[in-house]
Amino acid sequence: MAETNDYIVIKADEDGVNVIGLTRGTDTRFHHSEKLDKNEMMIAQFTEHTSAIKIRGKATLQTAHGEMSNNQ
Repeated sequence: MAETNDYIVIKADEDGVNVIGLTRGTDTRFHHSEKLDKNEMMIAQFTEHTSAIKIRGKATLQTAHGEMSNNQ
């Protein structure tokens, strides 16, 4: 499977936002985890090992497809 080199920017809108990287392959597994405090930002990339990123907590995301937020 080819790398997409897509980046996303994650900005925590509250303390304790969890960013979890999930693996590719037949078994999806957690392979990396970060905890962000309010106003901290992280740039994440999809790679040959990372097929999905799970975000728990209130955050704003910027991607090539636009900006989105889960602050409802």
